[in-house]
Amino acid sequence: MSLKKYRKKSPWILHYNCGSCNGCDIEILAALAPKYDLERFGILNNGNPKQSDIFLVTGPLTYRSRERLVELYTQMPEPKVVVAVGSCTCTGGVFNDMYNVENGIDKYIPVDVYIPGCAASPELIIDGVVKGLEILEQKTKEIEKPKKLLGELDESKASIDRTKFAGNIDDRKN
Repeated sequence: MSLKKYRKKSPWILHYNCGSCNGCDIEILAALAPKYDLERFGILNNGNPKQSDIFLVTGPLTYRSRERLVELYTQMPEPKVVVAVGSCTCTGGVFNDMYNVENGIDKYIPVDVYIPGCAASPELIIDGVVKGLEILEQKTKEIEKPKKLLGELDESKASIDRTKFAGNIDDRKN
């Protein structure tokens, strides 16, 4: 019996803010509220990465938040879908090329759906999540590893070795 078609019936979302102005966060909450009712697709906003299927990320990726982003990503079980919400998450937005900002989260984790906008509207967020559900149905349990880490990834603990984080700032740019 294949569980693929049932996988998209009750996905749980993990929302992570990398350091945004909260504009996209407010729109995500609006999408979950009764007016737009994202929950009609069986979606539930969950705070536990180990039970989540869809990873909603908002805000520009800062140096301080990137390791937490990768750690949350590795803690989520396969298959999983990553949705980048807003132009700051996709490209850095107005914070592009600032000293403390990475330009987009796709340098560190694979992104399945990009939602443009500053702030992204609830309609776009719903469309992006529904597109993510279609991708989730097609994915297998094959492990997708993060693209770039500063520390070693311990898959048995689903965590990152943080002992090597302090170092030369030039290493952070690579």
